[in-house]
This record gives sequence, C-alpha cells and structure tokens, in this order.
Amino acid sequence: MLNETASSTDDRPLARASVRYDAEQHNPQHDTLRQLVGTVLVITREEFEPFTARQNGDRTQQLDPMMFGQNHRLLARFEGKLIEEPDAAYDALDTLLTPTNQLALFREEKGAHVIYVISGRITPQPRSWWLNAVLFIATLGSVLLLGTEMAISEIAADNAILARQLIENLPFELWRGLPYAISILLILGAHELGHYFAARYHKLAVTLPYFIPAPFISPIGTFGAFIQLRQPMKNRKVLLDVGAAGPLAGLIFAIPIVLIGLATSQVREVTGAGLVEGNSFLYALSKTLVFGRFLPSGGEDVFVNQLAWAGWTGLLVTGLNLIPLGQLDGGHILYSLIGDRARRLYYPLLIAMLFMVLFVSQSWLLWMILLFLFGRVYAAPLDMITPLDERRKRIGWLALFVFIVTFVPIPFSVTEIASIAPPTPQPPGSTVLLPLALGLVMLWTRRTR
Repeated sequence: MLNETASSTDDRPLARASVRYDAEQHNPQHDTLRQLVGTVLVITREEFEPFTARQNGDRTQQLDPMMFGQNHRLLARFEGKLIEEPDAAYDALDTLLTPTNQLALFREEKGAHVIYVISGRITPQPRSWWLNAVLFIATLGSVLLLGTEMAISEIAADNAILARQLIENLPFELWRGLPYAISILLILGAHELGHYFAARYHKLAVTLPYFIPAPFISPIGTFGAFIQLRQPMKNRKVLLDVGAAGPLAGLIFAIPIVLIGLATSQVREVTGAGLVEGNSFLYALSKTLVFGRFLPSGGEDVFVNQLAWAGWTGLLVTGLNLIPLGQLDGGHILYSLIGDRARRLYYPLLIAMLFMVLFVSQSWLLWMILLFLFGRVYAAPLDMITPLDERRKRIGWLALFVFIVTFVPIPFSVTEIASIAPPTPQPPGSTVLLPLALGLVMLWTRRTR
C-alpha cells in the first residue's frame, strides 16, 4: 500500500524555520484563523506567515518537511489545549476550514497541543481504471502460465511423453493452471481489497489494485499488487484500519488454501534436485498438522501442488508486507501504535537484514536495498493527537504477531538428493531475527519515553 501524499521522513509538517508572530501586526486573515481555531483550542501561543527569525537568543523551533506539494504552505501555528476530544475537535475544525480551502494538522509537542494550518486542501482527481484492468489481465496470464508449468511437471513425473506433448501445445493447455491462478489472485486480491474497502469506509480517495505480472522471472508468477492512497489519513485509527485490513484479509484466504493444498499434495521420496520453499512458523505448523510430522524428514518431502504453492506464496507475501518499516503495511501498523518512535527501528532492522544477507540468504539483498532507500518514509496522519482505542491496539499487535509467524528467513533454496533439508544452514532463532529486533527496540523506547 503506497501513499501519494502526506508521506514524510519525519512527523513534522514543513521546512526548517524559526518562527514568531509579531503581536503588533494586525491582519484580518489572522483574525479569522484565530477565531476558527479558537473554537476547538484554548490558544496560548500563535505564529503566522510570514515567519521571521527569532531574536535575542530565543530557542529556535525545528519544523521538518512533510510532502504536501508545491501548492501547500504553512499559514499559521497555534499552541494550547484542546477544548474537546481530539477526533471530535479535528472534525469540527476541518468542517470550518473546508470552505476556505485550508487544512489542519494536529500535533503534540512537549506536552502541548499544536495545530498547524496549511493552505490548499488535497482533492485528487478521478483516475481511469484501464491500466488496472490491463495489469490484471497480464498478471492472470502470468500466473496461469506458472500454474500450467506446475501441472505439466506433475504429469511428467508419471508420463514424460504426455508432458512433452502438452508443452508443445501450451497455449491450449493453460486451463491446467487455473487452480494456482485463482488461488493466488484470490489471496492477493483479498489483501488489496482489504486495504481498498477500509480506505473507502473512511472516505479516502484510493485507486483500485495494481497487479504486477512477472512471467518467466519469478517463481510465483507475479511481483504482487498494491493500491495507492491519494489522500492523507485523518488519524492513527484510520492508519491502523487501512494498514492491518490488507494482510489480515489475505491471511483469511491463505491459511485454508495452504491447508487444502498440503492435504491434496503427495509425500514422496526425494530423488533429485529441486526448488524448496522456505519455512515460517505458520507453514511448518501447517505441514505438521496435515501430515502428523515435520517435513522434510526421513528422505521424504511434500511435493506441493498448485494450491499449496499458492497458499505458501500468500503467507510469504503477508510476512514481507508486515516488515515494520516505512510504507509497508507493517510500517503503517507500527507507526499507528507507537507514533514517531517507530523511526528508531530503522537502523536495528537494517542491521538485522544485513545479517540475513550475510549469514542466512542472499535473496534478502534487494529487500535490504529497498528498505535502506525507502524505509524512513512514513505515512503521517493529519491528526497525531487522537490515540488508538484498545480494540485497535489489539488488532495492531495481532498483525505484528502475524509477521512473526509468517516471516520466512530462507524463501527459496535448492536441495539435492543427498540433502533433504534446505542446504543453507538456518541459524537458531533466525526466523525471529526481525521480530526480536522489534521487541528489543520497543523495550528501549518504552524505557526512554
């Protein structure tokens, strides 16, 4: 889930400036803003545009950039105490500012409530859906092709001649890949539509899902899907709802699909080299529940069919999206739970990811680079004062627990006949390296709060 606006490397709204309001300067627009903000805030300090440097050694106030665009600028800053509950106060002030084409930001700074007023409301224009449809059709073809290849591989194990004939007639055999295609699109679609409907419930402008095809170059036939939020979220409640809805909705479909897929897959003796899917806690538990033992073991392994592969892929995608950094779903969820302290996880998680690259699997190199480049960009809600209710807190921590049980330290490996277990050693506890880093930093931030 990506944000088009109101994303920030810092929670604060505008460029660095030292600001002070000259009380002797009278301006009717200032009076209007003061009256509007005064309906929800007991004002103890106010500062207006144009901002000037403080004199006489006054302490400067640092305001770092939030990406609202070139058509937005800071008009005023008011400090004081809210008269009513923050969410009700924000709604009331937003209603008053709408006719003036202005937007409010609520922040809490050093124990005081702060309201920033910015010119220019964010009103995204409707987008055509044709690109979404083209990408979906292309992704459908991509996953159909992969599913058909899996079906023909299963046939080849018993009848190589028939498998060769099917390959020669591949365009007319794509129907054989329907189990995988339907299953993976159902999981990915549920994930993205979870985001979509949560956003629409909160009246946010959001795009339809963009599916990304990956024929011939991806072992899962796709690079996933995403939606784009085109408005900043009002508060942390909305951020939590939209961020958690996707992975939890996808998981509802991924778990039964992986269980049904494993139950209909064959357990056979390993007789050659092949691609081995990695284990998460949840996937390992699923195999143990279905087969009564952990596999691979005793020279045997489960040869996953299309449904099992789609279910495993769904669990993998869920774990990746819940990495608690930046614009990933896990980053949205953690930011909604602990606010700006979530930024303290940036370096510990990068170090954990570097450890994964060096000692567990080099497949994490690309992810480490992406998180290095984009992991510090967060979706900052307009209102950062309104707290989460207890129900949402429980949902947020549940989503981060899902990250722990779906994270796969070694997504793919190649095994030989003499090595049934994944050939790359899996250090004890490597499955929880990232969650462990999260827990340690959470304890530290709580102690230093």
